[in-house]
Amino acid sequence: QLVESGGGLVQAGGSLRLSCAASARPLSRYAMGWFRQAPGKEREFVADISWSGGTTYYADSVKGRFTIARNDTKNTMYLQMNSLKPEDTAVYYCTAGRSGLFPRRIADIDSWGKGTLVTVSS
Repeated sequence: QLVESGGGLVQAGGSLRLSCAASARPLSRYAMGWFRQAPGKEREFVADISWSGGTTYYADSVKGRFTIARNDTKNTMYLQMNSLKPEDTAVYYCTAGRSGLFPRRIADIDSWGKGTLVTVSS
């Protein structure tokens, strides 16, 4: 089970850090990532990180503002979000990739968290 935390209300230009913790299995087995879904829009890829944490990949819309990281000793993954914009408002979901795959497409995702809401006010 993946559990997100850290969402909330923030003003434009502000920062938030999301966390994703796993209770029943070691995250080190998975490439991990984040998706988001804004009101009235489809779910979209945000970022992912390799098993070792050495490789990261970002959607163009968040590149340079968001940083994904993982701490496998804590069985936790993070998304540091800086310079937030109103268009970043969405429910953010933690994801784990299927065996050997990055969770970059919905079809490649093994597990989803329930999501945490991020609201950025203008």
